[in-house]
Amino acid sequence: MARESSALRSLTPPSASPRPWFGWLVRRSSRVSGSQPALLVLLFAASGYFLVPLIWLMISATKDNGDLFGSFGLWFGQRNSLFDNLTQLFTYEDGIFWHWLLNSLLYAGVGALCSTMLAALAGYAFAKFQFPGRSVGFSIVLGAILVPVTALALPLYLLLSQWGLVNSIWAVLLPSCVSPFGVYLARIYASASIPNELIEAARIDGAGEWRIFGTLALRLLSPALVTIFLFQFVAVWNNFFLPLVMLSDQHLYPVTLGLQTWNQSPALNNHALYNLVVTGSLVSILPLVASFVVLQRYWRNGLSLGSVAN
Repeated sequence: MARESSALRSLTPPSASPRPWFGWLVRRSSRVSGSQPALLVLLFAASGYFLVPLIWLMISATKDNGDLFGSFGLWFGQRNSLFDNLTQLFTYEDGIFWHWLLNSLLYAGVGALCSTMLAALAGYAFAKFQFPGRSVGFSIVLGAILVPVTALALPLYLLLSQWGLVNSIWAVLLPSCVSPFGVYLARIYASASIPNELIEAARIDGAGEWRIFGTLALRLLSPALVTIFLFQFVAVWNNFFLPLVMLSDQHLYPVTLGLQTWNQSPALNNHALYNLVVTGSLVSILPLVASFVVLQRYWRNGLSLGSVAN
């Protein structure tokens, strides 16, 4: 047997021997067509185009006002003022930037969470229940997607002023809890990812509608819900016009509106705050980057969560 095994090993072709993990990449790269290098160059050029503003922001945050206007935009100034800018940013006007940052987290976090849950409920109902006015209601949702958000600012102001909610956190928070696009996305995803047979089997086993939704539908909808949450979080975080119309108290401003007031301050009191505006803009995008980094894995792993539910 030993002689036979050695003979078989000697007859094994060299190609059958184990290859390094990058063998597939080497084989693929050897068969690169003529159009692929051009496509890669185009993709790198597009990536660089979108990254240039971020690079400029990161570099400009290290400059004082003199270097900000007296040096090349994509290179560092004579001295690194990042620490001084951060210190001045968080201490200027008794640290009001902290208020703006926390307000933005409140508006975007709570608003995105509420809108995601409402979108999940509405989308699941539109997809899996038959009720009068279902088609008309979904058509209204589709129509709401086409309406610009800025066009709703004045009607919302008149409505909330009658309720006495203007210049309060509710004036920004309540409109942020509604996402027509989230309802549309949840309905489309629920129709495709939740089989009717699975729901019927759960009903036969004695599960109620709320239990089916909470233990089954939410798990199958998790990739769509993460997408809805991120879209709404970014939309509320970057919202500028609605807080501008609704709020007059500086301590209720989100970070977008607060930085705009600093950007206008040189025209008011001849005191330039451009370095603080740039540094504050850099700090304000960190929660957005963190949310995408933390939640991106749910897009990959959430597709099969419902199939392994107990």
